[in-house]
Amino acid sequence: MKPDPQEGLDNLIFGEIQLLLAEKRTALSTLRAGIAVFALPLSVLSVLVATSKHYQPTHVLQFLVPLLLLNLGLVVLGCYLIWHSILRIRHYDQTIKELKLKHSALAEFLD
Repeated sequence: MKPDPQEGLDNLIFGEIQLLLAEKRTALSTLRAGIAVFALPLSVLSVLVATSKHYQPTHVLQFLVPLLLLNLGLVVLGCYLIWHSILRIRHYDQTIKELKLKHSALAEFLD
């Protein structure tokens, strides 16, 4: 008994969609990590502001400047991770949408 060629094509399409969904989950994890990296400098700065009455910024400038530069780097890294993951998620959604339009029988399984 020979396998149906249509069944092989369906399995191939389902495999492709599973791969795209796995990549989308990875992009969502990157988004979550980007949000966490972005939030860390904000919490450090809030501690600095809350404790600012206990020190003079001019006396601790040698510690404050590198810390602020590190925070700036973390904010930039967090923004990059968030932006990149949003673009990837939109790309994967668009690819899945194109596959659903191309293979209309799949639309009922993917909604």
